[in-house]
Amino acid sequence: MKAVVFRGTGQAPTIMDVQLAPPGPGEVKVKIAAAGVCHSDLHVTRGEWALPLPIVLGHEGSGIVVEVGVGVTGLSEGDHVVLSWVAPCGACRNCLAGREARCEVAANIVGPGGVLQDGTSRLSIGGETAYHYLGVSSFAEYVVVPASGAIKIRDDAPLDTMALVGCAVATGVGAVRNTAGVEAGSTVVVIGCGGVGLSVVQGARLAGASRIVAVDLKQEKVDLALSLGATDAVLVEGDDLDAQVREVLPDGADYAFDAIGRTSTTEHAIRMLAIGGAAVLVGLPPEGTSASFDPLTVAVLDQRILGSNYGSVRPAIDIPVFVDLVMDGQLKLEELVSARMPLDDAVSALEELNSGKALRTLLIP
Repeated sequence: MKAVVFRGTGQAPTIMDVQLAPPGPGEVKVKIAAAGVCHSDLHVTRGEWALPLPIVLGHEGSGIVVEVGVGVTGLSEGDHVVLSWVAPCGACRNCLAGREARCEVAANIVGPGGVLQDGTSRLSIGGETAYHYLGVSSFAEYVVVPASGAIKIRDDAPLDTMALVGCAVATGVGAVRNTAGVEAGSTVVVIGCGGVGLSVVQGARLAGASRIVAVDLKQEKVDLALSLGATDAVLVEGDDLDAQVREVLPDGADYAFDAIGRTSTTEHAIRMLAIGGAAVLVGLPPEGTSASFDPLTVAVLDQRILGSNYGSVRPAIDIPVFVDLVMDGQLKLEELVSARMPLDDAVSALEELNSGKALRTLLIP
């Protein structure tokens, strides 16, 4: 099959012929309908995360099941699915407690592993082992994934845009609903209005937040945030973002979501909190970075700093709900799509995302 392969820092990803082995026990093969281009893919191409190489990129996607492995139940050929880059094992202590986003087996896969749940890869290039990115590798014509990472959805949902539910929506809306538990009437700040940040905005709107302040460097992105439910916009000017936000929310924010993941944005999110507020860290930073905060202030003001892995979602439960919200018109996806490109244009799509021009580009194999 054709796939987008990254071999190392300083080298551009390339479109290559890659061999894909059949699904093993508990796995399914999916024909990709669309794959979303996300900032997490840029972390790899910039060399900011240590991963085994060569690796097939992509982790956000949707498609149709074309083959099922031994022991798979609940999925059949022809089923429409959204890919979840957290594929819960169902047996570890966190899965048994209903905290699938913290699955211990999935953590090893989405970390430095590059393999599937049995510790091996289904990908190879001319006999050389290639690795799965976040257990998915959706920048390809087909994927083999654990069955728990292929979430069946309704047949009438448009498969191409549903790819965004697998990362941007699950991460953003999930952070609001699951990680933070935003209450009606709360005040919310969202730093970064890319695909994930705009999903946070929509999640906050659905939660009934009274004020939703969208923050970004680009006017067109905050304008889009306003059209999706933000009540206020802050176009970043200079370094004093905290003061700009407090012009809108003098008492600070009940919830500040960092959808970027830089040291500076994390520190801003913490400093702009109200008494009892929570900073929710949604965007992922490069490895080895650290942020500073005043622990006395956080303690005295009863504030919280919350990590949010994949929106704390339960994939099999939450993803179909998000799809229903899209189909009911309560969540907007098409507005997040900058362009649709063939898989051959994946490098251009990554470059546009890196430049800040794109929100979400969909690659269509």
